[in-house]
Amino acid sequence: MSVVDLELVSKYADIGVEARQLLGKSEQEHYANLSLKWEGGLIQADTYVVFHCAVRGPAKGGIRMSENVSMEETRRLAELMTYKCALAKIPFGGGKSGICINPKTLPVEARRTLIREYVHIFEPFLRNGAYIPAPDLGTTPSDMATIYGRTHMPECVTGKPPRIGGLPGREEATGYGVATSARMAATSIFGKQPSELRVAIQGFGNVGRWTAKFLNDWGAKVVAISDVNKAVYMEDGLPIAEMMAMKTLADASLPEISHDELLLLPVDILIPAAVENVITECVASNTGAKLIVEAANDPTTREGDCILQARGIPAIPDILANAGGVIASYIEWRQAKSGSLTERSETYAAIEKQLTRAFEEMIETVSRENVSHRLAAHIIAVNEVVESMRDRSWV
Repeated sequence: MSVVDLELVSKYADIGVEARQLLGKSEQEHYANLSLKWEGGLIQADTYVVFHCAVRGPAKGGIRMSENVSMEETRRLAELMTYKCALAKIPFGGGKSGICINPKTLPVEARRTLIREYVHIFEPFLRNGAYIPAPDLGTTPSDMATIYGRTHMPECVTGKPPRIGGLPGREEATGYGVATSARMAATSIFGKQPSELRVAIQGFGNVGRWTAKFLNDWGAKVVAISDVNKAVYMEDGLPIAEMMAMKTLADASLPEISHDELLLLPVDILIPAAVENVITECVASNTGAKLIVEAANDPTTREGDCILQARGIPAIPDILANAGGVIASYIEWRQAKSGSLTERSETYAAIEKQLTRAFEEMIETVSRENVSHRLAAHIIAVNEVVESMRDRSWV
């Protein structure tokens, strides 16, 4: 099932049949069985690379490493990247990789060897610039350094450590973008400043922890956070500065609640920042949150989204809320191409500029068309892609 309902979007934007046909399928889908002999055994990982649409530029999207990843998931994530880049007005198309293996089962050197094998199989795409990977769930800047080490082309991969051509601020870019989106939404929808907000965050990985830090720095009370180990809650706000030093919440001696309780708390903003399909029909029916800001990719099911709309709970969609990472990736890619240097403050400023422009355009569309924030974002993004198709005489 497509991430975007193109038939519905076509009621609000000039999308012809040919464009819908092109967007309804991936441009390219590739499979490989990464395998290596390791300490007397064989490590194998089904691996997928998908380019959804490259009409606006090279396919851009992270490498996800998870034992649950599939071609279908990779396909959906690549499609999301197409529209995320278009909404942010950056010249990339949508792509994604998935390596089906639990990264926690891999010794450090085996992991490096597996990434090298990934480069060996897909090197033509990396060298000719058709696809530009980055970190995603289960992968790290060190993995991107391994890719760079095999190609010796700094522009072929983003999310590298800053000392080897990475971007200052790239690590926290997605979280900064989520926090910025939450701040703008609260001001626009509720007329509230950060200091007036109570926030719950599901997920304490890279995105969740940086989102929490920025919101806390701006004065918001982050009252609940969870990861796979536990969920913690404090009515007067969690000690985020102390928690930033923790690798997992297993290290936290803080009051606990259940993972399910966190999703239902009566807060101003709920931020799903972990995995997909979290805001289900049940959660949407019972959550006490006034606003959802999607830090994770695809965290709301279609049934859940319908219920949120019926209850009048706005949802700032993933293709806007978590676009800070790909905006920073574009800056890093451009830096690698030009040889220029970028300060951390410039990274933040660029993210805020692009997200503010996209947010204001979304709000204008919500008002003009009387549609949800998600549909408004989809209308803008799809129209941008289709106009690019017209520019290139694809349709």
